[in-house]
Amino acid sequence: MILLHSVITCPSCGFKKEEEMPTDACQYFYECESCKARLKPLAGHCCVFCSYGSVKCPPIQQGTSCCG
Repeated sequence: MILLHSVITCPSCGFKKEEEMPTDACQYFYECESCKARLKPLAGHCCVFCSYGSVKCPPIQQGTSCCG
């Protein structure tokens, strides 16, 4: 079963928010609602959900590569 919701935690201020993950595209950037920091994936990660989320993105969950 693929999970479509992930809680993103901002590394700058610690703010957490549950977001729905896209199934047809990567989310490379994310703006923290609290401190307005612009998050991007850490080295070796494909998207912000894989770097800062409580659940990896749907393609990674399925065992395929994210973003082609």
